[in-house]
Amino acid sequence: MLNTNLSLSIDDLKQYTINMIDKCDRILDLSVECMLKKDIEGCKKVINQDDKIDELREYIRDRSIELFALKQPMAKDLRYIYALGCIAIELERIGDYVVNIAEETIKIGQEEYIKDLNDIVKMYKECKKMILGVKESLQNEDNDLAREIALQDDKVDNLYKQVQNDCLKIMNTDSKFVNQGVNLLFIGRYFERIGDHITNICEKIIYAINGEMVEIG
Repeated sequence: MLNTNLSLSIDDLKQYTINMIDKCDRILDLSVECMLKKDIEGCKKVINQDDKIDELREYIRDRSIELFALKQPMAKDLRYIYALGCIAIELERIGDYVVNIAEETIKIGQEEYIKDLNDIVKMYKECKKMILGVKESLQNEDNDLAREIALQDDKVDNLYKQVQNDCLKIMNTDSKFVNQGVNLLFIGRYFERIGDHITNICEKIIYAINGEMVEIG
């Protein structure tokens, strides 16, 4: 159990972190929807929504500092505050990568895609499952689920390799495919990095729960 004098404050901080997860999940959905529909105006909305994620990151950072300074937490309370601050940083980076996906979509514009986007969509679906799993793990303090979610990053990595192979083959057939091929490679890379940051969040959840510092993957 959390220290009674701190529990409300930490619970509030935890809820803000969960809200941040929800915002990342929503703009990820929107970014992929816009990519599939080549919705440039929608991509611009994704980019604008990133400010809200940045604001939450700053709020969580500031409240974490206040809790450290004013409450002098110990043991699990200390770990939890530290972990939530770190998780907010990881979520901010996820938001940045989602914006990057939208920016690459804008660069492609209304061009016909040079390849099907099946593997990229699969990467998105795996990342989304991981994000939702992270939320559940944090809400329920589920150490085992956090480990399970982190291991799913291998699926994202393998899909990224397939995207790389497909794009490079197509780019080598005709120079006119190079620019969009690079855009799609970047999109795949951004999903791969999202998976990495979710794994980092899982590691911080495990640390908050039982004090174990782990590196998964």
